[in-house]
Amino acid sequence: MVARRFLAAVEECSGPDLNMGFFISCDPADVLRQAEDSTRRYQQGAPLSAMDGVLVAVKDELDCLPYPTSGGTRWLGSARRCAADAACVAQLRACGAVMAGKANMHELGAGTSGINPHHGATRNPYNVGRVSGGSSGGSAAAVCAGLCPVALGADGGGSVRMPAALCGVVGFKPTAGRLSNSGLLPLNWTVGMPGILAATVEDTLIAYAAIADQSKPSPLQQPELNLPMLTRTRSMPSIRLAKYAKWFDDSSEDIRSLCGKALQMLRTHYGWESVDVTVPEIEEMRLAHYVTMGSECTASLAAKYLDSMDRSEVGWDVRIALSAYGSFSSRDYLSAQRLRCRQMYFHEKIFETADAIVTPMTGVTAYALQDDALSTGELDYINGAALVRYSIAGNFLGLPAITVPVGYDRGGLPVGLQFIGRPWSEATLLHLAYAMQEACGKKVLRKPKVHYDLLTKE
Repeated sequence: MVARRFLAAVEECSGPDLNMGFFISCDPADVLRQAEDSTRRYQQGAPLSAMDGVLVAVKDELDCLPYPTSGGTRWLGSARRCAADAACVAQLRACGAVMAGKANMHELGAGTSGINPHHGATRNPYNVGRVSGGSSGGSAAAVCAGLCPVALGADGGGSVRMPAALCGVVGFKPTAGRLSNSGLLPLNWTVGMPGILAATVEDTLIAYAAIADQSKPSPLQQPELNLPMLTRTRSMPSIRLAKYAKWFDDSSEDIRSLCGKALQMLRTHYGWESVDVTVPEIEEMRLAHYVTMGSECTASLAAKYLDSMDRSEVGWDVRIALSAYGSFSSRDYLSAQRLRCRQMYFHEKIFETADAIVTPMTGVTAYALQDDALSTGELDYINGAALVRYSIAGNFLGLPAITVPVGYDRGGLPVGLQFIGRPWSEATLLHLAYAMQEACGKKVLRKPKVHYDLLTKE
């Protein structure tokens, strides 16, 4: 019944009246088949897990049968055959989750707006005239609109956390190596990885527990997986949150105010303190990350795809991005890695005195969609720079990070607060996000203008 309501909602919001652009592909017959299988398991008293029957949208950067993986393009799906589920998708499927379809994304993950000239711009459910963010915009917006409680995304430069903040949901990127990259398009293999978008911190934890598979060998030595008991958050010892004031305040007035009040709430509710720190060379880190990401994208796609691709098949913004990526030399890439080591040292020093770094998630809230960009794509460097301002350390240094909603700006658009942790501190970050969610309470929960309640009869 829920699956049928979901399919009706997808059809409605994909129609000309709303044109929300949540999904690139959704196979009704496949969704119903999975839902019927789950229904039988429940009738037999043998559900596979807590996620049996739960709808999960999958970003079009992760393999998920029976769909092609196009990376938001018109051409990659036919050029690269999808033969099996991505590891994260397979884990969810083994738990009985219903794969709801391939969520829309910014083409090749090469932008932050979620405007896709081939599959439609993903619109923000809070205001359909605003962007959803990118590149996992379809995943974030689908969760925001109530179509599914959980979605998979991929995060190479904030691509899970940015749209999560703009759409008022939770966005979680674990430590690099914690989740398998198998079946993820290798667009930027040292900075990108799967991530989770969910309606609540509790849902985030359940999905994380499902996809963090430690039964297979990992190329990275990692500590044993710890899953937090969220109800014990209040009993955590005193937490120290590192705040770089100059960086923290480099955001809009509303974001700065809401995130500052959120920190004050944590101090009031839990006694946790903020400590002043400096994060050096933030702009140099951003540029080094861009060189790394772009070089890896070019190296991954060039020989097989880009060299023979007709550039007219990609959006204008992606043409510019690919041209920039192709201009980087091997010396540029190696220089970026030297800066990577330097930044890791700076952050390790911060984590000697603090449990996590706290920042706003974005410098601006969702900005307006421009009609003339819908068919071409868009490069908005001013808003784009503001959106990625706080994202880079999580990807460039492989650190775990999570964003949680803390309120709305004067236009009613969501604002997110981010916690960045030391490597393998996912349990701590989930505790922090849950504490923030509980401190804010229901007052930060406003129903989006486009929203579906699939569990309640209309």
